[in-house]
This record gives sequence, C-alpha cells and structure tokens, in this order.
Amino acid sequence: MSVRSLSALAAAALLLAGCGFTPLYGDAGGSPSLSRIAVTTQDDRLGYRLREQLEDALGWNRNAAPLYRLETVVQQNRRPLGRRIDDTATRYELTVRGAWTLTPVAGGAALTGTEAVTITYAAADQPYAAIAAQQDGEDRAASELARLIRVDLMRALSVP
Repeated sequence: MSVRSLSALAAAALLLAGCGFTPLYGDAGGSPSLSRIAVTTQDDRLGYRLREQLEDALGWNRNAAPLYRLETVVQQNRRPLGRRIDDTATRYELTVRGAWTLTPVAGGAALTGTEAVTITYAAADQPYAAIAAQQDGEDRAASELARLIRVDLMRALSVP
C-alpha cells in the first residue's frame, strides 16, 4: 500500500470514530451482551436443533447469569413439489416459522418477533435416505432461522 492510501484510510477511520458509528457485529457500549441470553424451545427434534443453533449463534456463556430469556415457538409445514409418473414427490418444500419472545430477567417489557424460512430438499426412494434428507432440511432450516433471530435480537438490543 502506498503512503497516500494509508493516510486516506486513517482519515476515514478518524471520521467514522468521531460520528458515533458502531458496527452491527461490534460491541455496542451500554448494550447487553448476546451471550447472556438463555434460550428455551419446544421439546422436539426441530426445537432442540433450533436451541442448539441459537446458543451457538449467540455465544451463550453458561458461566454467567442470564440477562434475558428467549422463548421460541416453532411450526413447520412440509409440502410436496413436483411429481413423478407414479404420483410421488420429487422434492419437498419445508417452511419453518419461528415466533420468539425476549424477556428481561430483571423485569420489564418483552420484545417479540417472527421469522420464516423456506428450505427445499430432494425426495429419495430409499426409506433411510428419505429420513436423512428430511432431517438435513430441518437442520438447515433451524440454522437459517437461528441466524435471522440473532439479527433481530441484535437490532432490538442495539436501540438505546
């Protein structure tokens, strides 16, 4: 890099620092940490996968007392797509809707939101392969839903 580009980069950094800019993925001063959110989901396979993905996405710190409780309710709908000559589906569309409620442990107003994810996966003729494909679709849907909920929480908690 040339001296001119380095000085332009330093000037831009000084301007951003002076305007109060806070990166979305950075620690915002005064904002509670996402790692202090305890997650509760329904007691089924999809709920377990979503809880696991949310805890990973939020970086849950098990050693610290939670500041918030996040409760989720998940509904899924599977729809066949495409038909073979024997009238069986060639693909499935899995739509997962997740409603979440974030409640402060110390009391106060709860925040709510809803997200939806649609995933498709191929249908298989063999029973084990069909189960594996469906579970893989559920895992991908849980991962994407956790990502969307995390973004919602970051937006909601970054507002002073």
